[in-house]
Amino acid sequence: MGIARLGLAALAVLALVALVVIGVRSLSGALSVAAPKPTPTDAPPSPAPFSASPQRVPTVAVRCVRKRCPTVFLRVAGGDVLINREMDDGEQVRSFEKRLDVVLADSASVRVLVNGEERPPGSPGKRQEFTVSRD
Repeated sequence: MGIARLGLAALAVLALVALVVIGVRSLSGALSVAAPKPTPTDAPPSPAPFSASPQRVPTVAVRCVRKRCPTVFLRVAGGDVLINREMDDGEQVRSFEKRLDVVLADSASVRVLVNGEERPPGSPGKRQEFTVSRD
C-alpha cells in the first residue's frame, strides 16, 4: 500500500507540473501577441492631404508625420484627458469638443488642424502649448 500511495503522489505532482507549464505557455502567448501589421489595403493612401470631413469639422485634429511622435496631450478644457501618449506614423486623433487644451512635445512631428485650418508646424524639438475652441 505504501508504494501505491507514493505512485499516486508522483502522478499528482506530474499532473500539477504539466498544468503549470501549460498555463505559463498560454499566458506568455496571450501577452506577447503583437498587433497585426496593416496590409496595403488597410493602409491610408500615401501623402494624401490631411483634411477633415466637409460635413463635420473637428475642433482639433492631430496627425503624426514621423515614424514616432513624442507625447501628444489633448484635454477638454478643465476636464477629461482625451490622449496623453506617443503616436505612430499616420496615426490621427480628432476631437469635436467646444474647447481643448493641446500640448505637443515636438510640434514639428505632427500636423494640426484647428477648425479645418492647418496650424503652422513648430521648430523641431520645440514644445507647444495652446488652447483651441470651436468657431
